[in-house]
Amino acid sequence: MFESRVTDVFFDLDHTLWDFEKNSALTFEKIFQNHNVDVNLKEFLRVYTPKNLEFWKLYGSDKITKEELRYLRLRVVFDEIQYTISDKNINLLSEDYIKYLSSFNYLFSGTIEILEYLKPKYNLHIITNGFKEVQEKKLKNSGIEGFFIEIIDSETAGVKKPNPIIFSAALEKAKVTAEKSIMIGDNLEADILGAQALGIQTLHFNSHKNPEHNICPIINHLGEIKTFL
Repeated sequence: MFESRVTDVFFDLDHTLWDFEKNSALTFEKIFQNHNVDVNLKEFLRVYTPKNLEFWKLYGSDKITKEELRYLRLRVVFDEIQYTISDKNINLLSEDYIKYLSSFNYLFSGTIEILEYLKPKYNLHIITNGFKEVQEKKLKNSGIEGFFIEIIDSETAGVKKPNPIIFSAALEKAKVTAEKSIMIGDNLEADILGAQALGIQTLHFNSHKNPEHNICPIINHLGEIKTFL
């Protein structure tokens, strides 16, 4: 259980509620077909999935720009699987990836059920490092937009998790103190340690099957939130 009465629950979006890996795979399948990119999708994703996380970490620490993220995560993977493709086509794929990503809207098992359970009892919000225009579409198209009061994204905040500024901005927008808040997310560094730095209580949704830790309580299914809230 948590140290003090929680009134506001902040969720991460990708890898926490919205099944990024599944939706991303379907998006790549579509755009590869559209652009006649003849690669083995399974092999591509085997390399892409960890590389994408690496580049997002660089983006999160302001070491690369949004444009560099979108280009490099594809260029590096195509080079590694030894598939010849021009920069022009990579940029076209990158544009279409963003265009179609939010058209696939698989959520993690138990997402709707837990949001319906929490909504009458708590104020629900989103804090995301994702791009504003894409995240808004994901929330709307997947049918969960109406559960949340405040949507705080890194582009609007000007900083990314784990920067304390984005968590301060979220608390201010939600008009709540850290002590009465909880952050639920998949990323140990960005979501959990970032929130804890401001005194926000935390719950780690271990969707990546990371090693066990004692930093905060861990759940492996969203339904387990009911044990704590």
